[in-house]
Amino acid sequence: MKNIQYAIVDIETTGGNAGGSRITEIAIIIHDGNTVLERFETLVNPQKEIPLPIFALTGITNDMVRNAPVFEHIAKKVYDLLSGRVFVAHNVNFDHSFVRHELERAGIKWTAKHKLCTVRATRKIMPGLPSYSLGKLCRSLNISLSRAHRAGADADATAALLSQLLECDTHGLIETMIKKNAQDQRLPPNLPPEDFDALPSKPGVYYFYSKDKRVVYVGKAKNIKKRVAQHFTGHAVTAQRQNFLRDIYGISFEICASEFMALLLECCEIKKLWPIHNRALKKFEPKFGLYSYEARNGYKYLAIGKISAYQGYIEKFHSLHEGVNMLLKLAGDFNIDHRFVHYGTTSEGVVIRSIKELPPVTYHNEAVNNALHFIESSRTTYAIVDKGRNNEERSCVWVEKGQFYGMGYISNDVNITEISELKEYITPYSGNGYIMQLINAYVLKYPRKVYLQNTHL
Repeated sequence: MKNIQYAIVDIETTGGNAGGSRITEIAIIIHDGNTVLERFETLVNPQKEIPLPIFALTGITNDMVRNAPVFEHIAKKVYDLLSGRVFVAHNVNFDHSFVRHELERAGIKWTAKHKLCTVRATRKIMPGLPSYSLGKLCRSLNISLSRAHRAGADADATAALLSQLLECDTHGLIETMIKKNAQDQRLPPNLPPEDFDALPSKPGVYYFYSKDKRVVYVGKAKNIKKRVAQHFTGHAVTAQRQNFLRDIYGISFEICASEFMALLLECCEIKKLWPIHNRALKKFEPKFGLYSYEARNGYKYLAIGKISAYQGYIEKFHSLHEGVNMLLKLAGDFNIDHRFVHYGTTSEGVVIRSIKELPPVTYHNEAVNNALHFIESSRTTYAIVDKGRNNEERSCVWVEKGQFYGMGYISNDVNITEISELKEYITPYSGNGYIMQLINAYVLKYPRKVYLQNTHL
């Protein structure tokens, strides 16, 4: 590859993300594919304390950087070295995010037009090695690395690695990888490109896996391939994003009939797998419940209280306000004395003090039982039947007595006469309040797709 120059970069930092950490050391080696043309290396004053674990890793102390230049003073030099050259690093997006962010802090807008990740390049050109960390690659390829986790030594090792890669690259893979629109410019360093290439442009659920094959993230999409690609674009420098991309070693997917089916499956899978990088859906669990109990005086009470793992509830709510509104409506509709409905407690120790005469126990308890029966009878069993993943099947979501039971796909060859027969083809899933919110909203929007239990299909 003629007339291409590489800027091989290595940095040491105070932490793992550019948004909250600073550079403590930087080394840049200019390489023409054959020889080193220029070398720049310096400690950098991060203008903040170096954490003890970072000192233990790099050996760089606060005293060592106290009189070093701040990044703003070397920014112009760094920019001149990088401009017009291929930005090369071992896990390139990590180093690139820091350098880009530090230059921006110094008032210089810069983004590498061409990048090369030596982790990805080595995986392609030298497949089958036991490890692709820089230290272990150096041992496998007989590259000298005297001071690991120091910018100059690591940059020298990466330059030697690049020389070997260029020599072994008989198929021009590096030239393809550094093209501006190449997927290697955006994919995480540890993700096999074939995993991304296999993704379909269809609705469904996708799974990101860690090095030890654990699911670390579950997502849903109308177009799986497009959505996954969006995860890898942009220049966010938060710790969450940096750790997220670093953890991705594989992808799998499950095609669904629609975005609605994908959304339900995503919720179920997050509830089952509880991946470390899924946060948003963990907030939707209901926090309040409707309870009923009988006091020592024989009267039945209704109460709204916080959900406990050790006490069963009759109905659940996402807010106290929602629960109180239902409780007051039940009291009004079934003529239940308001002295027997409580907000925020299920204690049996409540003593009623009122000059108003209490209703007869039998009459009162019957009213409470009628209210509870109304709640139970209003929990409908039904199916949502819609198109399948292809023309040979239908999708089905089954709701049993007002609660999500499961979902699945039924071949058109299966002879179904009544909706109740669909249930045996449904895969049960563990649901939650958020899933029922989604289903209820869908039912209101598409009532023609809903079939009650005893109706014909």
